[in-house]
Amino acid sequence: MAEIKLNAEMRDSIGKNKVNKLRAKQIIPGVIYGKGEDTRTITVTEKDLAKVYTQAGTSTIVDIVIDGEATPVLLKEVQKHPYKNQYTHVDFYALNMKELLKINIPIVLEGRDEIKLQPSVLAQQMNEVEIECLPVDIPQSAVANVIDMQYGDQILVKDLDIFSDEKLTFLVDPEELVATLSEPREEEIEEEEEALDVDAADVPTVDETEEDSEETEE
Repeated sequence: MAEIKLNAEMRDSIGKNKVNKLRAKQIIPGVIYGKGEDTRTITVTEKDLAKVYTQAGTSTIVDIVIDGEATPVLLKEVQKHPYKNQYTHVDFYALNMKELLKINIPIVLEGRDEIKLQPSVLAQQMNEVEIECLPVDIPQSAVANVIDMQYGDQILVKDLDIFSDEKLTFLVDPEELVATLSEPREEEIEEEEEALDVDAADVPTVDETEEDSEETEE
């Protein structure tokens, strides 16, 4: 049983008008699908969905509970309105707990706002890493600490904290670059300094520009 649970109800309402009426009541339509399973149309409350999505993201198992029966799932896709702060649809992928699953795990660079070497530029090349494992072994994230990085240091896939977990199979090159730390380029610093040195008095006024133009014409 998963630690995170989400109550849902089966949905008979299909069609744009009926779905819009549900959303107006802060009830979000969704589907549950999986390998060898029939797709089920469901609804969840927007409040509960927002809470679970914040807790679970897309890499933590959630139990969808319908009429007292729990189905282990992953949040596969959560759709939001393009400019309103509201959910419009959610897809859940039903898991077979005995079958291997390919999944992308988010990469977290721990301490990125506390890097000791300053000024410095941290460039993250990968945001997630693909692995294969049983659903019960899915890690929530792949972490690397960057606080003590020096110029030129690199974080590779093999440096992630979950790389040593024998229950996980990595589907990317262990030598693939995740992040690197570098020194800011001198020209960028010089450009910033020059911009700061420009005095308002050095900028020609409209009158001065007109006078220069008249002199040129004469």
